[in-house]
Amino acid sequence: MFLKVLLCASEVVPFAKTGGLADVAGALPKALAALGHEVRVAMPRYEAIDGGKFGLKPLGSVKVPLGGKPVTVGMEVSEAISGVTTYFVGSSDYFQRKGLYGEPDDGERFGVFCRAVVELLRRNEWKPQVIHANDWQTGLIPVYLKTNYVRDKAVAGIATLYTVHNLAYQGVFERGVMDTLGLERSLFTAEGLEFWGQVNFLKGGLIFADLLNTVSPRYAKEMQTAEFGERLEGVLQRRGEDLFGVLNGLDYEEWNPETDPLIAAQYGASDLSGKADCKRAVQEQLGLPQRPEVPLFGLVSRLAGQKGLDLLAEVFPHLLQLDAQFALLGTGEPYYHHLLSDLARHNPEKIGLVLGFDNALAHQIYAGSDMFLMPSNYEPCGLGQMISLRYGTIPIVRETGGLADTVVEFNAQSGEGTGFLAKERSSVAVLGAIARALLTMQRRSQWSQLVRNAMECRFSWERSAKEYEKLYGMAMARREQRRAPA
Repeated sequence: MFLKVLLCASEVVPFAKTGGLADVAGALPKALAALGHEVRVAMPRYEAIDGGKFGLKPLGSVKVPLGGKPVTVGMEVSEAISGVTTYFVGSSDYFQRKGLYGEPDDGERFGVFCRAVVELLRRNEWKPQVIHANDWQTGLIPVYLKTNYVRDKAVAGIATLYTVHNLAYQGVFERGVMDTLGLERSLFTAEGLEFWGQVNFLKGGLIFADLLNTVSPRYAKEMQTAEFGERLEGVLQRRGEDLFGVLNGLDYEEWNPETDPLIAAQYGASDLSGKADCKRAVQEQLGLPQRPEVPLFGLVSRLAGQKGLDLLAEVFPHLLQLDAQFALLGTGEPYYHHLLSDLARHNPEKIGLVLGFDNALAHQIYAGSDMFLMPSNYEPCGLGQMISLRYGTIPIVRETGGLADTVVEFNAQSGEGTGFLAKERSSVAVLGAIARALLTMQRRSQWSQLVRNAMECRFSWERSAKEYEKLYGMAMARREQRRAPA
């Protein structure tokens, strides 16, 4: 079935990125286009986007009704993503800023973006069958289609799929933003956009989209519980039959130890000799003693409690008693900056730490480490464990979200499995998983089998795109069911 899809996101690689959403929004359209679908993308035109580099061309403008007066929003278009047209919603008042998010008027900014997308489709000859909206910044698109534009024939019949990449980020604003954005006041109820006295954009997407998904099957179940539901578990439970999980893919052209130009030596599952060279290079770069026999643990992460840094803080006193080394790269919360800096200062022979983001060093740590630490408290999907698997760096993870869907506990008897999982959210469980990994590493034949298992794993975007094909079809069917007369 040939599909026309408009994917809407607040950040898209290669144009603008702060996190994993941008990777998904850049990779999925290419994978869908490769399957023969016509896919276009819509995103804000941020100041940091280089119009010349990406070949942006003017596409006129649209008027967005705002608080009783229209605002003119400029449109540009680019073909920089192969096989995919990208629309840019521009406004000097809303998007010509240094950063992407964190502004006091974010609610108004992204409300304007959502309504501008609908207005673009009203005047555009090209019409999608499905709008694929992502995260809170696009949550009002399904709301506008089902309320302000419900009788507008120009956009009637467009189905919506709404993807939640991380339920913790919801876009919650003061009630007055509804009047500014022209949203019907009747929507400010517990059954609508109201959320503890404020307006919740993500909740709007969850309620009004035809179909919902998140980025792993396990997280789709977890987010319907009080532990992981971020006070929206009731909404998600009511829409449980419309909620699905699709794992993100990994770009195996970028993350491939056989061709990676950023690592010290290339290697593959059939010849792992280059991995030892990579280990020596990481030890040298981080000022660690050149000891090929010592286990080297890698961590490339946002330094935050969500990523399990609170659990690692508890276990590090025990880990530092081991004859082991740690290669740590990341940036995040000041508390963990201070904690890790203090540990590294007192244990320079065991901890190599770089606070910040360094893409080349990230590749080198993935390639040179023996094991990869990712004990997240929750993880909607996660890419770090997928990358570490490809590089034969054995993941040690918490059994949650996408980590549980991508890492299989190693079974020494059968030789099956790809890593080690801490079932409970506790430092004891994390230490147990690390102990099992270290014991297996001492058994050379078992470790070699485990590394081969890990490197043979594939989580391709083609597989993910085929799953989204199915969801688009389901969203269109749901839309038709709801439009049909009773």
